[in-house]
Amino acid sequence: MSKPEITVVIPCYKVRERILGVLHSVPDMVGRIILVDDACPEKTGEHVLLNFKDERLTVITHERNKGVGGAVKTGYREALKTNSDIIIKIDGDGQMDPSLIPEFISKIENESADYVKGNRFYMLNNLSGMPKSRMVGNFAISFLNKMVSGYWELMDPANGYTAVTRDALLTLPLDKIDNGYFFENDMLFRLGTFRARVEEVPVESIYKNEKSNLNILSVLFSFPFKYSLRFIKRIFYNYFLRDFNLGSVYILMSCLLSAAGLVFGVYKWIMSYITNVPSTAGTVMIPAVLIIFGMQFFLSAINFDLNYKFRHSFGKNKQNVRNTKT
Repeated sequence: MSKPEITVVIPCYKVRERILGVLHSVPDMVGRIILVDDACPEKTGEHVLLNFKDERLTVITHERNKGVGGAVKTGYREALKTNSDIIIKIDGDGQMDPSLIPEFISKIENESADYVKGNRFYMLNNLSGMPKSRMVGNFAISFLNKMVSGYWELMDPANGYTAVTRDALLTLPLDKIDNGYFFENDMLFRLGTFRARVEEVPVESIYKNEKSNLNILSVLFSFPFKYSLRFIKRIFYNYFLRDFNLGSVYILMSCLLSAAGLVFGVYKWIMSYITNVPSTAGTVMIPAVLIIFGMQFFLSAINFDLNYKFRHSFGKNKQNVRNTKT
């Protein structure tokens, strides 16, 4: 069996001081390095071309800033033009250890994963250098992403140390994936709608005195809407469009019973208020029982979703899946 062709994509924005150290650390097993200068004011791309000589290197410079997701997608598209089998994405700020690349590749080769991501929360000693604000934010985002993507077993969805197979990348609608800091979260959502297999590798992030480009206010205002929209899409895609299973029945029954109980209860309350005639105990129990049963079906739906098994859906059927729009 021939060895896979490995490509590393590195989006760059204000990382001039650290990028050369990252490039020198990329292992020899990587056949191609694609660096994307996302209209960096420090001209990181030019700096690399002048100071790093490696035949594996390709530098692409954006005329305008497209965001971290936009830069990664540019690198992905360039990698797809080649014979790359596995595309690794690392950041240019030195927080990700390139020596772990073989572990990411091993997960794909040995476990048939379509996508592998880093997890900074796997070992407690990895958290010692993480700023407390980032830690709390990541815990909250991790829980939300579990619901939105359906990957309940995953943590640290915002981790940008990733590896993806060519087949999976060809299937994903790159044009629709978020261009900003929601990129990694959106990738998991899209992979979840295709039931792709995702694995994790424990990683340690190296925090120094670097300044994050992330705008907290932007995250607080934009992420909730994006999560809500994608959650609705996932439920529709996985339980009604691409499949109809017991979980679908649980969801329908939960919505119908809860809605019926709420509507009936509100109606009877209004009529009782207008007529000034108290409702009987039996009348009060009807909406209560409907809502209780609705909640039971809701809990069953959550339990079904928690145990929902993702399966590898790429390969011989990838052409058919690729034509499905999400």
